[in-house]
Amino acid sequence: MIVMINGAFGAGKTTIAQILQTHIPNSMIFDPEEIGYMVRKIIPEEVRLQVERTDDFQDIELWRILTVKTVREVKRKYNKDLIIPMTIYKPKNFEYIFTELQNIENELYHFCLIASEETIYQRLASRGDKEGGWTYQQTKKCIETLTNELYKEHINTDKLSINEIINRILLKIK
Repeated sequence: MIVMINGAFGAGKTTIAQILQTHIPNSMIFDPEEIGYMVRKIIPEEVRLQVERTDDFQDIELWRILTVKTVREVKRKYNKDLIIPMTIYKPKNFEYIFTELQNIENELYHFCLIASEETIYQRLASRGDKEGGWTYQQTKKCIETLTNELYKEHINTDKLSINEIINRILLKIK
């Protein structure tokens, strides 16, 4: 099984993934952000294609390719259910990764945690993100894009407790 937990930065993906892992035996968290950090470190900006020279490693095509290839190998080698927290709001990346993950695992679930801009800003501040920093700058476009039908199943987290979110996910995957 693969469970994708999508949402804007500050939506609660990592928190939900960590708690969800305690409810899913034989599971592990796989964070594609780590692949992004690696790709950004080993592929110098001057080597990247012009369209890849942004402040978002998801614009580097190799990121989405390596994310899928790494998921495939982790599933093959360790035979674990994967919980994947990631902000993936660009349709091209989402469609590629989702389709390829379906080819790896029939039991694929996608949940998109959504919240109001005010809630997201409060959560970013409470975790110590710099006001006006990169994650804050991504909020509006993430909220606008992630409410699209492409990113279903939506869970509006504004008024839900962490346990209520976990229970909604568990009901769908069990």
